Amino acid sequence: MAIQIKTLDQLKSMRQANLLVRSTLELVRANIKAGITTSALDAIAEANIKRGGGSSNFKGYHGYPAVICVSVNDEIVHGIPGDRMLMPGDIVSVDCGAIIDGWHGDAAFTMIVDPIDREHAKMLEVCEESLWHGIAAGVMGAKISDIGHAIEKYVNSQGKYGILREYGGHGIGNAMHMEPHILNFGKAGHGPTIEAGMVFAIEPMITLGSEKTKVLDDNWTVVTQDKSYG
Repeated sequence: MAIQIKTLDQLKSMRQANLLVRSTLELVRANIKAGITTSALDAIAEANIKRGGGSSNFKGYHGYPAVICVSVNDEIVHGIPGDRMLMPGDIVSVDCGAIIDGWHGDAAFTMIVDPIDREHAKMLEVCEESLWHGIAAGVMGAKISDIGHAIEKYVNSQGKYGILREYGGHGIGNAMHMEPHILNFGKAGHGPTIEAGMVFAIEPMITLGSEKTKVLDDNWTVVTQDKSYG
């Protein structure tokens, strides 16, 4: 497994791409409310990426038709924006990427459209906190599997949640998806040793029910088999 090592200058270039992703997600988040369509959110993201001097690394990727992924309720990841109108209480996950000078950025957030259900809010808090546990485990000298182990350990300590098995994080650099694949579960102490200059997108995904998923007929949208929210 060859994991790309970036120089300091390359890391600075990556930072610019990720700052554009951050500003795009902040703008999309500010516009999420009951009544807006997911395609309108996509248009907002596309305009901001263009305005920031970047290009989308999602649109056209293996035929993907949009700039962001918008996944709602039992849709866990890769939801395609369309004419779906957001409703009060919806759990909305938005994933976005951008390229500047050949270097890629990729990030996501999840929020709840008012009013906020307490059980749903707790799940989001657990998932976000598990991300920080994964980041803390990803230090120089650690093994790649230490990240997923830390995520799983924290999630399991907080209650009964499904942790997705088929999807996870990845390396990123001059391509959006690179080695290594980063699971959100597993035993510590396995895989390559983490070195300075490696860059990872860590992507914990959990549900209120089963971890089992399926892909809809659009060949992109991943939903829980038991219809539980995530």
